[in-house]
Amino acid sequence: MNDITDTPRTARPAAVSDDAHAGPCTGLHLDALRIRLGATTLVALDTLIAPGEVLSVMGPSGSGKSTLLNQIIGAPAPAFQSDGQVRLDGQDLTGMGPQARHIGLLFQDDLLFPHMSVGSNLAFALPAGLRGRRARRAAVEAALAEAGMPGYADRDPATLSGGQRSRVALMRTLLSAPRALLLDEPFSRLDADLRRTMRDLVFGEVRRRRLPTLLVTHDREDAQAAGGRILDPLGRPVAPPADGDPGP
Repeated sequence: MNDITDTPRTARPAAVSDDAHAGPCTGLHLDALRIRLGATTLVALDTLIAPGEVLSVMGPSGSGKSTLLNQIIGAPAPAFQSDGQVRLDGQDLTGMGPQARHIGLLFQDDLLFPHMSVGSNLAFALPAGLRGRRARRAAVEAALAEAGMPGYADRDPATLSGGQRSRVALMRTLLSAPRALLLDEPFSRLDADLRRTMRDLVFGEVRRRRLPTLLVTHDREDAQAAGGRILDPLGRPVAPPADGDPGP
């Protein structure tokens, strides 16, 4: 793991303490958030996602799911207009760029850097407050052990299986110490067995770390596995499928 340095990327605020989770404003609050494209309203959500809760927003392609994620992370496309606010633990995020928001995002693709080792991919996400080569290496090794991949720090990402790459991508996101987590259909390209395994791992980490989490998906099984509320992008509850109907 020779290419893991002790050079921090960016400064980060102190982590939110467990005591803070008792407050009424704690969590990810989509406060009367509306996103429009011309005269068409794509997103209309007014809800609070509590620490450790997974809210699923479910809809087909083109329904506004990715537009919603871009708005939350602070990177909206100029063609869209929005009203309302995104608040995190009571803090209004309006005007803050993506890096300042400290919201993790896990994509369909693992997006590992091919020119870096597995360990360096993980170290890239470590907070600035973790200083010293030994401490940073220990954090990387602990993350790999938690993912069931001890000793993989020096491996080339190209040598990993699809499931291993997904686990590394998850741990990299979590190592950045996010205050909330967005999931952009992260299970959609996995086979059925691996999909179940990754869902258990991701949702387990969300609850263990008490991260308010938003999952966008078109897959009903993923939404149901999250164990939380399921809404469409306009804030309407998504009803369970009728008997014998697998749903979308």
